[in-house]
Order: sequence, then structure tokens, then C-alpha cells
Amino acid sequence: MTAAPAHWATLGETTFVAGIRFLCAIERLLGRWPFRLCLAPVVLCHWVFNATARRASRQYLTRLHAHVAPFPQAPGIGTSLRHFAWFAETLLDKILASHGRYPADKVRIDSQVMVAHMVRGQGGVIVTAHLGCLELCQVLVDTVPGVRVTALVHTAHAEDFNRLLKRLNPASRVELMQVTSLDASLAMRLGERIAAGEFIAIAGDRVPVGGGRTVAAPFLGHPAPFPVGPYVLAAALGCSMFTLACLHEGDGYRMAFQPFAERVLLPRATRTSALRTYATQYATWLEEQVRRSPLDWFNFFPFWDQVTHDTASH
Repeated sequence: MTAAPAHWATLGETTFVAGIRFLCAIERLLGRWPFRLCLAPVVLCHWVFNATARRASRQYLTRLHAHVAPFPQAPGIGTSLRHFAWFAETLLDKILASHGRYPADKVRIDSQVMVAHMVRGQGGVIVTAHLGCLELCQVLVDTVPGVRVTALVHTAHAEDFNRLLKRLNPASRVELMQVTSLDASLAMRLGERIAAGEFIAIAGDRVPVGGGRTVAAPFLGHPAPFPVGPYVLAAALGCSMFTLACLHEGDGYRMAFQPFAERVLLPRATRTSALRTYATQYATWLEEQVRRSPLDWFNFFPFWDQVTHDTASH
């Protein structure tokens, strides 16, 4: 019998606080090219010895190419190695962004929608994905006065990261908040932040820790489980919902903030159908992002075969 694939959270953190400090020191003392040279053998070893990540990368790249053909030829070992190296390069940008050292002039920001929304004194829920360098939200909040973002994360290291971010960049207006489930107390706290004009960011491409409610939606030609949490949260808070992506473009990044739903409505009689509609809309948006920048999606686990313990239809 084939063993069920492990949940992504059990596969270990890609980064951790000690590693971030170490990588910061390499880049700060030696520069970017020495960092790349030091990381190259690490990338190769990781690709060779992390079979789960390697298979997940090749599955994603193969399905992406079959669906939208973004590469000159069918992706193979070389493309998968580039995918790993692309993530390693992005990791450095994440580190630089976290302490305000990434050049702001290399980030092109489409923030008109956000500014127009903030003028009305309103916050909202942002549904994101593990795309590109979302840590460059720091550039966004520095560029748009008054923006504050709380990112909901499924990691026990959230408080450690917050302390590190404050030490590296005391003026940061991006906060991480660890969550495992949405209860009344958390909803009230988040509602207060929304009412104060803040934005709550949550990933829409990972099943919650411990399973959680999901719906199936087509992604790159195959059904995949997507969490319903972002839509349940936005519906509970009665606020607008947006998408946010930060993809490589030229020698920098483009950050795009776009409307997703003016209000997320989940009628009791058609709740499951409504959740599936929102998840499908999100999956379509995610397909558009990976078509634009194929190597920028960093889910190195069996995405289409995630273990789920509950569904929205239960």
C-alpha cells in the first residue's frame, strides 16, 4: 500500500531564524555573488537528497508546461534545478526585504486599488500565495503611507520572526501572526484591525495545519484541494477581499494588488457551492501568476495530493 503523502507542515521549515541570521551575515560581509557561490552546492545537494521536493517541483513544472507551455521545451532535470536555484536566489531577496535593504527602486508596485480603498478608511483581507517575494510588502507599506499588514502564518516560529524583523527593521509595519484555526476571539481581534483600516493577509494555496476544510478546484488541468479559510474569514469580517502577488520582472519585482471580491457571501443553503466558486476564482488567478513567472511558485510538496481530514461539504 502506498503511504499517504505527508502534510506540508511536517516537511520542516524551509528557513529558520538561525539560518536567516547566517545568510544575512554572508550577504552583508561578502556580497551577493559570494552568497550565490556558497549556495550553489547547497541547492544541488538539496535537489539530490530531498526527494519529496524534487518530485513536487517536477510534477508542478510538467503540469504547468502541459497546461500553458511557458518553456521552449518540456521541463526536465535542468528546469527543476533552475526552480530550486530560483528559490534560493529569492530567499536572499526575502532576507534583504525583511530588514529594509532591498532596493525600493527595483520594486514596481500597482497600488492604485489599495490607495483608493484606504481613502475610504477601509481595510480588507488579502489572499496571497507562495509566489515570488511577498516579504517585499515592506516596500509596499513604506511606499503607501499608513498601510499596515498582518500576515497570518501556520508556523510556530512567528513570534521569533517578529522579534527578528523588529531588530532588523524597527519601523516595520508588517506583522506575522501564528494561527492554527479561526475562532471567535481571533475573529474579533482581526475585525478590530480591519475596522482600523489594516489589511489581513492569508495564503490561499496551503491546506491548514491538522487538515481543515477544503474544496477541490481545477489547477493546471488537475483538481487540487484549496483551503476555504480565506473566504470564511472575509465573509465573517464582512470586508472586501483582494489578491497580492510579487513576481520577478526584469532585474527586480512587480507587486500587484488587485480586487477579488467586494464582499464574500456564503449563503447557508449554497455555502459549499459558493466556497468552491471562490476557490476556483483563486485557482484561476494563481494560474495567471505562474504563467507570467513559471519558476516563482515555491510549494515544494505534493500539492495535488495533500492530505485533508475535512471538506467544506461535511
